[in-house]
Amino acid sequence: MNENLNLIPFFIEGKASDLSYSIPYGVNIINAPMLWSKGYTGKGIVIAVIDTGCDTKHPALDGRIIGGRNFTDDDNSDPNIYEDYQGHGTHVAGTIAANNDKVGITGVAPGAKLLILKALNKNGSGSMKWIIDAINYAVSKNVDIISMSLGGPKDTKELHDTIINAVSKNILVVCAAGNRGDNGNSATDEFDYPGSYDEVVAVGAIDKNKSVARFSNSNKFVDLVAPGVGILSTYKNKSYATLSGTSMATPHVSGALALLIEWANNEFERKLTETEYYSQLIKCTVPLTLSRSIQGNGYLYINVHSINKKK
Repeated sequence: MNENLNLIPFFIEGKASDLSYSIPYGVNIINAPMLWSKGYTGKGIVIAVIDTGCDTKHPALDGRIIGGRNFTDDDNSDPNIYEDYQGHGTHVAGTIAANNDKVGITGVAPGAKLLILKALNKNGSGSMKWIIDAINYAVSKNVDIISMSLGGPKDTKELHDTIINAVSKNILVVCAAGNRGDNGNSATDEFDYPGSYDEVVAVGAIDKNKSVARFSNSNKFVDLVAPGVGILSTYKNKSYATLSGTSMATPHVSGALALLIEWANNEFERKLTETEYYSQLIKCTVPLTLSRSIQGNGYLYINVHSINKKK
C-alpha cells in the first residue's frame, strides 16, 4: 500500500485563456452529436472523475459538478477543497461533460453530472490509499461510472480488490491503458495498472486520422481506442488547453458510456448490468487493420442499433 500512482504521462500542445466556441474533433469523431439529436446527453448519469481535482468555477463546466472530495495532502488535506492546481483533472472533466451552453467547448455527455474526487495532488501523484479511498467513496455515492486517467507499472492486490468491488456494484470503471507504447509494436506489451485489470474498460488512443498513437500501450487487456491526440478541453484557471495521451482518450469513453446508459435504460425500459452496458459499448466499435493488442475491439463510434427519441 506504499506505492504511489501518478498521472498517465501526457503532452501539452497548447494553451489558451479564451477561444471561440467549438465542438472538439474527438467528440465529433465518436459520433456523440448523433445521440444528442435524439435527446440523449447523459442526463441522470453520474461520473466520478478520480484525478487532480477540477476548476469548479470554469464557465464551460457550469452546472455539471454535483460535489466532490479531496483525498490528497493539498490544502492541508481539507476534504472540502477539491480545486485543480495541475490542470489534468479539469481537462478530463471537460471532455466528459462540458456543457452545451456554447461557451468554449462541449463535452461528450453535456447532460451528465460529475463527482470530482481529488486523489492526485498538485504534483500529479497520489498514494495508493488516496486512490482506493476515492474509489470506495464513489461506490458509496452510487455513481454510474468511474473515470481514471492515472496508473503505475505495479499490480497491487488492494487496488485490484477495490475495483472488483466497484464493478460488483454495477459501476463501469474506465481507465487509461497507458502511454509507454513503442510506436504500435504489437510484439511487445506494456502494462499499467489499473488499466491492465480485466475488470476495467481499458482505453488506448488514436489521432484524428484514426491512426493509433505512437505512445498508446499495447496488451491483451486493451478494450478499445478513442481520440487522444491533440484534444482541446477545459483547463485550470478558467482556461483551455490541447493535450495528448491515453488520459485524453479515456474521458471520451466515459462520456460515451453516459450517453449509452441513458439510451439503453430508455431502450430496454430497465437498468442493465455492468456487463450489458459494456456489451453495448463494444457494439459501438469499428475494427482497424491492426493487432487486437493495439486496438482492442476497435475505435469508438457511437452507432446504436435502434435510435428513437426519448419517450
